Amino acid sequence: MGEILQYLLSGLTSGAIYALIALGFTIIYNATEVINFAQGEFVMLGAMFMATFLGKLGLPLPVAFALSVGLTALVGLLVERLTIYPARRASTITLIIITIGVSILLKGLAMFIWGKDSLPVPAFVGEKPISLFGATIIPQSILILIVALASVLGLEFFFRHTTTGKAMRACAANRLAARLLGIRVEPLIMLAFGVSAGLSAVAGVIISPITFATYDMGTMLGLKGFAAAVLGGLTSSFGAVAGGFLLGILESLAAGFISSAYKDAAAFVILLLMLFLKPEGLFGQGEIKKL
Repeated sequence: MGEILQYLLSGLTSGAIYALIALGFTIIYNATEVINFAQGEFVMLGAMFMATFLGKLGLPLPVAFALSVGLTALVGLLVERLTIYPARRASTITLIIITIGVSILLKGLAMFIWGKDSLPVPAFVGEKPISLFGATIIPQSILILIVALASVLGLEFFFRHTTTGKAMRACAANRLAARLLGIRVEPLIMLAFGVSAGLSAVAGVIISPITFATYDMGTMLGLKGFAAAVLGGLTSSFGAVAGGFLLGILESLAAGFISSAYKDAAAFVILLLMLFLKPEGLFGQGEIKKL
């Protein structure tokens, strides 16, 4: 029993990170119908900024957190304005290729600025493991779950109870109808990139004390976040969160009961199965488009 609980706790921790990244994919997809493969690099930037502000400069934790998320969100805004907006009339596949190019560029810039070595980040809370019904969990993992859930709830509040959030939902539902109602779509698309980048930065910040910050950490995390988004449904925010947690748990169980060598492969096996059997995801809706 304790062993299974241990796997579940580990899976929930990973799943919280995947859920935040998957939400980023969903926000941009709903706004533009583009899959942003630079999403993982926003995770990396959040971790790198945190390693700089907290680890090297020793800024207070709240200040380092705000700066890391804010600067990454600014990068997201610039990515949309400098790469996606000029090519907004191009085909969807062209825009996806652009995001892949942005991913390579951001990774190269990070390697040039911070180097190839891992950058340590101090733990935000105590490091003494906590025992729970025969399993153990570190305080940082609990913090990851709390921050991830708070971010999801905050985003849900933004979309449902603010004018800007409602306008973004309207654009996602029907862009032409939103234009006819007088909603300016282009600034909201840029904002979607900023919010998406900020969410991924939160994931990078809270995981950095466990994984350390490296210039290439975003590649695998981005792919797993994409797998979680596909699992839950790219058109559903709830599906993205559920897909993230489900993927984390399945991945942890696969590592525990089969082999840790197959931990990363589990995510991609699930991704392929979903694309074959239910391409719209568990909670997704709408027609499926071929690219």
